[in-house]
Amino acid sequence: MGKFAIISVAIAALSVLLGERLLNVSKRHLVFREVGNKHLPNCVALKNIEHGSEDITILGNGLAFISAGLKFPGLPASDEPGKIYTLDLKDPNLKPVELRMPRNFDLESFNPHGISVYTDPNDDTVYLFVVSHPQFESQIEIFKYIEDGSSLVHLKTIKHELLHSVNDIVAVGVESFYATNDHYFSNKLLKTLEIVLLMPWTNVVYYSPKEVKVVSDGYHFANGINMSPDQRYIYVANILNHSLNILERKGDNTLTPIKSVPLGSLCDNVEVDPETGDLWLGCHINAKKLFLFDPKDPPGSEVIRIQNILADQPVVTQVYTDDGHVLMGSSVAAVYRGKLLIGTVFHKALCCDLK
Repeated sequence: MGKFAIISVAIAALSVLLGERLLNVSKRHLVFREVGNKHLPNCVALKNIEHGSEDITILGNGLAFISAGLKFPGLPASDEPGKIYTLDLKDPNLKPVELRMPRNFDLESFNPHGISVYTDPNDDTVYLFVVSHPQFESQIEIFKYIEDGSSLVHLKTIKHELLHSVNDIVAVGVESFYATNDHYFSNKLLKTLEIVLLMPWTNVVYYSPKEVKVVSDGYHFANGINMSPDQRYIYVANILNHSLNILERKGDNTLTPIKSVPLGSLCDNVEVDPETGDLWLGCHINAKKLFLFDPKDPPGSEVIRIQNILADQPVVTQVYTDDGHVLMGSSVAAVYRGKLLIGTVFHKALCCDLK
């Protein structure tokens, strides 16, 4: 075989390999997926939230915490610093309240992503944990919530080499939590290569003042994380695997895999109904539309509910969908007494009636 033939065969083989890789990436990112509208009654946009509501979590008394203003590489963003809002879901006015930040806190670099709330059983103090990305780095900010003054008191900033690309967090103590890393690498080029090669290298980290350790790995872009009402199980959104992983907590805070539930969507954050144990997920319909943003063909929104998560056949239900002309890029869904809050990465937030 001549040199030209060898080169031709090599080029052909490389073309086939690249084509297969491109097809696999397209499938993982659901770039061909289109979903029709499935709306809910009485949906209203929350006032003053126009630049994202990436994560939402709700206390048992109906008080919702909302992280707003996330700046994420490749996505539309506002020039304003990030903000934290509360929303009293028992108030029919549905007016978000921007929480006052402490004077000694660097608000200009505040870039809030995933959030979690921990209520101390000893004195009912509410602690807010916030993943923040100043200069696109990763750190955890811990605040104490002051209800009377609608404000936050900054308690601590946590940085650690194992918390290098944090996406979401679930608090399990006053200073302890589980967190997801959505990338293995920190370098921008290597991050891109990681996505293209579809490497299942991302993980879950347990943090406490006494120890920090990787407790679960092998995820294709580990994303949202939360915990069952009885605190026995941890739920992790394996976004590019289109699934949700269920893990059991052990006494040493390690996690044992139980099973994976297929979702057929790119599910972001996970919220848990404390009364029923049902899981609610804000999902992305098509990653290409999200990251290659075109206002004429915007990224849609989807909400998925999972019932009987530990059963052999959990019930997975598509509750809400929109083609992006009402709500772009849903990232979280949370419920309270018949109302559904839907947050987004960079767009507004909706409150809808479930019935």
